[in-house]
Amino acid sequence: MSSLLAAFQFLTIFPTLIKRMFTSQEMGRAVAWFPLVGVALGFLLYGVNTLAQLIFPASVSAALTVFAWIIFTRAFHLDGFMDTCDGLFGGFTPERRLEIMKDSRMGAFGTIGGALVLLTEYTALHSSVNLLSALLLATTLGRWASPLVIYFFPYAREEGLGIEMKRNVRLQEVLVATLIAGVTSWFAAGGWLGLVLMLSAAIIAFIVAWYAMRLLHGLTGDIYGTVTTTVEMFILLIFTIS
Repeated sequence: MSSLLAAFQFLTIFPTLIKRMFTSQEMGRAVAWFPLVGVALGFLLYGVNTLAQLIFPASVSAALTVFAWIIFTRAFHLDGFMDTCDGLFGGFTPERRLEIMKDSRMGAFGTIGGALVLLTEYTALHSSVNLLSALLLATTLGRWASPLVIYFFPYAREEGLGIEMKRNVRLQEVLVATLIAGVTSWFAAGGWLGLVLMLSAAIIAFIVAWYAMRLLHGLTGDIYGTVTTTVEMFILLIFTIS
């Protein structure tokens, strides 16, 4: 139960029910529940959109849904994506890239990358042919992709929350996360299409991780956020195809 609460408190604005720091072992176990957090987030965002459309046109409802998405997640993964853009494209050595990514200040690459993410998400939500499935699969598969790269790729630093999570995640957590994501994908997309999208999300995640590995020789927490954000955008775009 503590690892489940850790997953919700780590990835969302879920109220703090355990008034202490989670152990590194609990954070490693929490990885198993990341897709379940995505399921809850997907339904919540769909509810926001449905309520918004009772008052506003579809375009405004899509914007409010993106706004809620940012609030519910504290822009957690988006911030990682923006830091990654600054680091990977603003530095010329692995050491300098890691230094830039650790800097809390935002540069041009991060600002542009964040703006493009928000624009893509907004237009995709506004144009979606099946909004419930799009939101549910984007949030779920995005949070399934990060456990994959956490487990299968080395970490670039010797300190920080990311390395503690990396050291304590086991194959068992990855399998539980995969089961949750698989069941959700099967029912959300009507069978085999969901599993195809799941496979596609894994491929996207590994491509992003492989590219980062070429430049950093290891992943970071920001890269994990970038993987999640990239998979989310990919799934949302798929559901604009009519």
